[in-house]
Amino acid sequence: MSLDVGDLLLQTVPFARTLGITFDSAADGRAVCRLPDRADLHNHVGGPHAGALFTLAESASGAAMLTAFGDQLNRAVPLATASTVRYLKLAKGEIVASARLLAAREEVVGRLDAGERPEFDVEVEVRNEEGTVVATLTVSWTLRPSR
Repeated sequence: MSLDVGDLLLQTVPFARTLGITFDSAADGRAVCRLPDRADLHNHVGGPHAGALFTLAESASGAAMLTAFGDQLNRAVPLATASTVRYLKLAKGEIVASARLLAAREEVVGRLDAGERPEFDVEVEVRNEEGTVVATLTVSWTLRPSR
């Protein structure tokens, strides 16, 4: 059975659906998703609101995480624990977020097997239509063992 990570996230995170986020790809600890250019998502300077950009990037990080650890959902709950964001430029147009897992799957699953609560990071770059990086994020995740 194959897990459609983008579909799973859109089903379980209604806010991502509200923003119109779509997933281009998600596999092997990486994910790419998009935020449409919609006036109702704009801030006072005409670009996407910082909260919309954050949600896009956090969604990409979650998708990247799930491609590596989706098979562990029967015994652990993934939770974002922290994030660091840097807004670098005004974003305009459709925005794309690309995420990649920074941890080795074997190490994280090994820690879970040992009864620990592993923590790991996912790095995200957010780009505008021209490909310019407009924001970067690091999202820290944990797999909380199910009780």
